[in-house]
Amino acid sequence: MTKAKSASIAPDLDTPTDLPQQSVDKISAALNTLLADAFALYLKTKNFHWHISGRHFRDYHLMLDEQSDQIFATTDELAERVRKVGGVTLRSIGHIAKLQTIQDNNEDYVPPREMLRELMNDNKKMAAAMRKAHKIVDECDDAASAGLLENFIDETERRTWFLFEASRQEGGNEE
Repeated sequence: MTKAKSASIAPDLDTPTDLPQQSVDKISAALNTLLADAFALYLKTKNFHWHISGRHFRDYHLMLDEQSDQIFATTDELAERVRKVGGVTLRSIGHIAKLQTIQDNNEDYVPPREMLRELMNDNKKMAAAMRKAHKIVDECDDAASAGLLENFIDETERRTWFLFEASRQEGGNEE
């Protein structure tokens, strides 16, 4: 082993890193929570993509498909970053359910505007969580994770903006 590791890391998964174990643990916890939320947001976005209806069906359907692809693309990068710093990452749907902060939506029917608003708020929450994780990785001198999060924050803000604009009432910005 390269350093004192917690008992939960198998010797064969002991990725060498110059980060202290305390930093590895903090970074892994922050990124794994973001990873769980990314999976939850991905599935919710796909759910709404599959179940959208109404006069703007085609536009919303395509936008949500594009957004879900973008969200899913973050999952591998987040998980691999955890492994690169010497941590362990999610292993199951159950583990995702334990860590996720983005709430599922299991309703039989959700009106299109409510779908967009819910996703907008979830993306805002995700951006805030990414900023919080950014502070943690900065404190741990993990510039690579910080850079990754900066790009993801920008993408998340773009999704939030698009969802906001798509969910507006005609002629106004009513909440």
